[in-house]
Order: sequence, then C-alpha cells, then structure tokens
Amino acid sequence: MPDTNIYSRSQEAAIIPDSQAADTMNPQQMTSPVSITDVQEPEAADASYSGTIKISVVSSIGMVPVEGATVTISYTREPDVPLKVLTTDSSGQTPVTELPAPPLTLSLQPENEIQPYSEYNITVTAPDYEPVLVSGSEILAGELSLQPIQMNPLAATEEEEKIVIIPDHTLYGNFPPKIPEDEIKPVAETGEIVLSRVVIPEFVIVHDGVPNDSSAPNYWVRYKDYIKNVASCEIYSTWPESAIYANILAIQSFTLNRVYTEWYRNQGYNFTITSSTAYDQKWVYGRNIFENIDYLVDSVFANYLSRPGVRQPIFTSYCDGRRVTCNGLSQWGSMYLGEEGYSAIEIIRYYYGNDMYINTAQIISGVPSSWPGYDLTVGSSGDKVRQLQTQLNRIARNYPAIPTITADGIYGPATANAVRVFQGIFNLPQTGITDYPTWYEISEIYVGVSRISEPG
Repeated sequence: MPDTNIYSRSQEAAIIPDSQAADTMNPQQMTSPVSITDVQEPEAADASYSGTIKISVVSSIGMVPVEGATVTISYTREPDVPLKVLTTDSSGQTPVTELPAPPLTLSLQPENEIQPYSEYNITVTAPDYEPVLVSGSEILAGELSLQPIQMNPLAATEEEEKIVIIPDHTLYGNFPPKIPEDEIKPVAETGEIVLSRVVIPEFVIVHDGVPNDSSAPNYWVRYKDYIKNVASCEIYSTWPESAIYANILAIQSFTLNRVYTEWYRNQGYNFTITSSTAYDQKWVYGRNIFENIDYLVDSVFANYLSRPGVRQPIFTSYCDGRRVTCNGLSQWGSMYLGEEGYSAIEIIRYYYGNDMYINTAQIISGVPSSWPGYDLTVGSSGDKVRQLQTQLNRIARNYPAIPTITADGIYGPATANAVRVFQGIFNLPQTGITDYPTWYEISEIYVGVSRISEPG
C-alpha cells in the first residue's frame, strides 16, 4: 500500500472510534501547444494506483482562456518539490496528466480510516496575471479530476497571490451534522413562497459560512457548477453510477427547495444557500470536480424529487450513514445499494418511500433558447441549428481551437466537427451530436463569453 502520509495533510481527523461503526451490511446505516515536464517522480508511489487530472485556466474577467500559463504540481505535504510542470494550450488547458493515488478500494469501504485520495498543490503563473495556488486538489484512483483555475488580471487586483485551500472531503474529515428540517416547507398565507413554478436558476448565491456569519463572503455560482462542486465534496466519484445519480438527485432537490421557498431571503439574508453542513450542503470555493460527476450533472441538472400533490421540490435530507444518521438518504448506504444493482430511483425510494418520483423543471433560466427536444446531428436543419452555429462561432473567438463555421442552419460535417471540438474542451463525449447536455453546455458557455464579467 502506498505511504499515504506523502499524499495528504493529515490522517488524524478521519480516525473514528470502533464504537461508532455500524453493521456494514445495513444500507440504512453503513460503516463501511502543450508541454509536460516530469520534474521528480514520487518515491513512495505505487505505480499500480493512479488517477488523472486536467487543469483549465481562464481569466476571471470575460471567460478568456489563459494560454501559455505555467502549471506546477506538487504533493500538498511537499509543496516545494515539483512533480510536474505543464503549460496550457490555446483553450487554457493542460493535457490530461497521470498522478499517483491510493488504492481504489479505500473509497469503497466505509470502515476505512485511511485517506482514500491523494492531495496535490497546483501553482499557476502567467504574464499579466496574479499567481494562483490551489492546495489540496484531490485525486482518486481511476478517476479524471477537473481542476478549474480563475486568474485575476494584475490590472484588476491588488493581491500578490490568490490562494485556494480545499479542506478534507466530507466522508473523510469531521464536519457538523445537518440540523433536521421538515422535507416540505409550509406555504404561509402572507405569500412568502414567491415562485409558482420550479425554475432552474442561472446562479445560486452561496454564503461561505453559517447563516449569521456576516463576515463570510457570498459567491455567485452557476447552478450546474454548484451541484458538481457539492457532489464532489459529498460523495466519491468511484461509486456505482446509480448511487452517484441518486445522490445528485438528493443534492439538486435540496438546492431547488431552497431556491423555490426563498428560504434564506425570507429570513432577511441576501443569499440562496450556505456552505455549512450544519445548515445545508458542503461547497468549497475553487475545488476540483470529477469527470463522471460533471457529465452526469450536465445530463440531469433539471431533475428534482417530488411527491404527489406537492408543488415544491422535496427538501431531501441526507447524511453519511456512518458517523451521522438521519431520516433520509445514507450516502454510504446508497453506495452499497448501487453495488447490489439498485437503480437510482430504487435507491431514492429505499430511503424516502415509494411515493417519491423524479420530476423535471420546464424552465431553465439564463439560456437564449430551450432544448429543441431532440438531438441535432448531420442532416438536421432550421433555426435551432442556426442558433447553435452562431453560438459556436462566438465561443470560438475565446476558444480558437473550435473552427468557425457558416451559420446557414444546416448541420453538416463542419458543424459536427466544431461540436466535437467543443465537447472535447468542455469534457463531454466527443460525438459531434448536439444532445441535451451539449445544447445546454454550449448555451451556458455562450452566455459566459458574451458577458464582460460575472455578477458579484
């Protein structure tokens, strides 16, 4: 087994007394131009276990990729010993790079007390930009990590260095348990519930602390990015897909209940949700996410959980199921059920009851036009194709690897190729077909590059 001390900050925080362990067989409460330079290979690494990482660097103003940035990777516990030195391409991205990681099985065992992921420091420098340090980027065996980096132009900042610290994963570290809440919020006669329909917001405003901490900053976060971040904080991407999907559904429904009921605004706060596990869900500014979580959220981001006769998304409580139990989904238990072959909806109903079902929001904020309802591919034509082509051409001004095409409303081989390049840059399957995830990703990136800067 690899020496995990070199991979992480510490292990002490994760050690749990045996008296807190429960029956591992009970899913309700589980116990169980681009360049690369190799500077120094880690001595303690076991070559049979590794994960990969792709780092994407953009300007914080205008969503402009930073080409030619120098990216240095080191172990978090050995920050002065570089392992890799990379250079970003015209899309602001490094090549996919392999890094040592602990054995995969450690992230599948709830009783395990060894940190199941390795931690790396990532330092990014580029001319005319403030340097960025990300400490604690997580690598899981067999998984592709996607590390976003936003660099502030020197002309727009007074800081000497931007530092992002990623804390322990919630399944490994110690975090406050969720304060219980009712899954359906009362609708007051005074009209506190202001939304009549479930809407997928363009942004959520995350308060990075407990609600009454006025010193904690608020961040405007795109809805999909928020869900991907929370899922990467709350569960391991090595779990069965059905378990990941079930957890994403719970996270999305939880979030949309906060949005729909305007829970915090009705208490006088100016944010949507907090990053505190005691009140909401864990979210970490600037953390890495994982490719399979990224794509699954892109595919199902408009889904949430409903009960018959209830308009609002259900407030879906969940907990790890080992150190903390709750009247809701057990994260470790969902992993076990996924391994036993349960589907996502079967896992959901195991914990929330047979009357729970998956609903879909019909309104998605912040996009120029809704999904046409069918895939666009070679041979398609019409206004939706023309709109797609126009958006791709605008995105190509920021991402020149995407070829410009004629916006003629005809989906030919050139359009399919442009879509395929876009999909490669933004971590989607490179099919050349504009399916549901690709349509909304193109829409989101188009809106992003068309703005001068993000709100907040």
